Amino acid sequence: MAEISITNKEWERVKIKVQRKYNHLTDAQLNYTEGQEDALITNLMHLVNRNREYVVFTLKKALVNIDNNRL
Repeated sequence: MAEISITNKEWERVKIKVQRKYNHLTDAQLNYTEGQEDALITNLMHLVNRNREYVVFTLKKALVNIDNNRL
């Protein structure tokens, strides 16, 4: 069970933030289906070479300030 819950609408905003931070990531690499948070976290762990805690922290931070462009 994932530590976070992200809707498709939220993901569109969060994905932009993630791509700004990690500009080598493509839309195809950041493909997400609502309800597949564990798969998203695992995928991001491999793409950015970070541990699970870091990825979850980053996603939570992005969700808290969803209207802010900063990550």
